Amino acid sequence: MADELNLHSLSPAQPRKDRKRVGRGLGSGKGRYSGRGLKGQKSRAGSHKMSVGFEGGQTPLDMRLPKGRGNTSKDAMPLGPFRTYSQPVNLRDLDARFGAGDEVTPESLKAKGLIRKVSVDVKILGIGELSKQLAVSAHGFSKSAKEKIESAGGSVTWLRGEPVLRAKARKTRKPPVRDDDEGENEEAVVETADEESD
Repeated sequence: MADELNLHSLSPAQPRKDRKRVGRGLGSGKGRYSGRGLKGQKSRAGSHKMSVGFEGGQTPLDMRLPKGRGNTSKDAMPLGPFRTYSQPVNLRDLDARFGAGDEVTPESLKAKGLIRKVSVDVKILGIGELSKQLAVSAHGFSKSAKEKIESAGGSVTWLRGEPVLRAKARKTRKPPVRDDDEGENEEAVVETADEESD
């Protein structure tokens, strides 16, 4: 019969192991340098506090790589780190999920599972056909989507106001005409006329 289990006979499932006591001299079993090697950054105290991606003082990778072109200021949206994003919704999805006469808003789109967040702008795209009359309210519309919604008898509401397209004014510069040049041209015309008459 096996020995009875008593408090004095208990032992852990995994035997205990003493921790390594470094820095106690040559007789500690960890040698002269306590497992840190000879000099260098990793042998110093606090060497484990290096930032992620630290490459020992050389130029890090993100600074060695070529820089991307384009504007990176906030005024340059949707380029750069301040780029904007809108959730796209196609007309075919509206035609499949909504009934005739329904009002389409970001809240109703989220309830139908067509978008994930109400806080992000919604843009209606013109992929697919629309056979129902819908009152669509969104932050943006493509040109084809707006035409198809209105041709189906529906209405379009811009939640941030309809964007105003500014026409670029083309500057046509004419070279200045000098009085001296006009006189020279007239003289040249007179000379050629005389030569032709001869």
